[in-house]
This record gives sequence, C-alpha cells and structure tokens, in this order.
Amino acid sequence: MPCTDLPFRLAVLACVLHLALAIAGCSSPPPAAQRSSAPPPAAVPPVPALALPAPVAGASQAAVTPLPSVAAQPAAATAPAAAGQRAPRHVQLPPPATPRSMSELQIQFARRLVQAHPDTSFTKTAPPRLLAIPVIEVELNADGSVRGTHVIRHPSTGPEATTLALAAIQRAAPYGNVSKLPKPWKFVETFLFDDQLRFKPRTLDLN
Repeated sequence: MPCTDLPFRLAVLACVLHLALAIAGCSSPPPAAQRSSAPPPAAVPPVPALALPAPVAGASQAAVTPLPSVAAQPAAATAPAAAGQRAPRHVQLPPPATPRSMSELQIQFARRLVQAHPDTSFTKTAPPRLLAIPVIEVELNADGSVRGTHVIRHPSTGPEATTLALAAIQRAAPYGNVSKLPKPWKFVETFLFDDQLRFKPRTLDLN
C-alpha cells in the first residue's frame, strides 16, 4: 500500500468514530442530575359508591318521629299526685330529757316514736284485729343514739311493717343520755300495726 493513502484512511476513520459518538450521545439517557428524583404518583383506586339501605316496605312515618322529652310529660303522671295522696310527715324532735331509769327510758322511747310520726302512728286503743305485730330489741349508745336493732319476731302478715318500725326507730333518735344507767342499754318494744299500716308502741298501753 502506498504511504500516501495513510493520512486519508486516518481521516476517514476519525470521521466514522466522531459519527458513532454523536449517535451514541443522542440515544443515551439524560444525566442523573437532570432526571427528577420524585417517584411517579401512585395510581389512586376509585372510591366505591356507598349503597343506601332500601326503604322497608310498609314502614310508616310515625316510626321515625322523635319521642317527646321527659319535661313534656304532665306532672299529673306521678303516682302520689294522681292518687291525691301526700307524703307522711316526719317531725324533727327537740333533744330528749335524760331518763332516770330503764322504764323511764322506754316510755320516753315510745312517746318520741309517736311524736316523730304523727301521720303513721296512733295512740287510741288498738283494734282487736291487727295487721302485723313485729317485736324489736333496741340497743343504745351512751348518748341515746341507736347502736343496733334486732328483730325478735317477724310478723306473718304485713312484712313491710317491720321495715317501717326499724326506720321509725332511727328517725326518732336520740332517746336521752343513758350513760348513768346500768348496762346493757337494751330493751324490747312491740309494735302494733293496724290495717292502715299505722303503728302504736305497746309500751303506751302498759304505762
């Protein structure tokens, strides 16, 4: 090969290389600095439509009407007002005298029971037939307050009479300072209940 063809071949080879580099540069991806680093947005699934419940066949409009408030109810709906009754009175008694003996203590006990419950007690002669006769033992503290009670006899009829008698004992207390009296500070009272659930301490019939 003549030496004069070498420069021409080198020039042709340089042109081919330059053309190849140009083609490769056009097809290569852009530099990393030019690409966006944010990921493509995720596809949002479509929100399904909410299915409303079908109306119940035969349902009336009154079924969805709100109830009236409690304040709208008439006051006459209460039992005592409708029956024309009034709550029994419970009288707050003054401090009792100091008893000088156990017998005087029991008399004072019976009288305070009646005085504290003018609507649910009686003092006249007891009827021949009584509704209930509970018998209760009462124990006092030194200041005359109730330390404890024990039902000795439960009546076979009128069981609520025992509950009323126990409540009356607590309500009429105290019964006087008994610290100077001999222990134990206990006594037994019999309650005579008529058919209207009014009571009378039997001690009042004995003294």
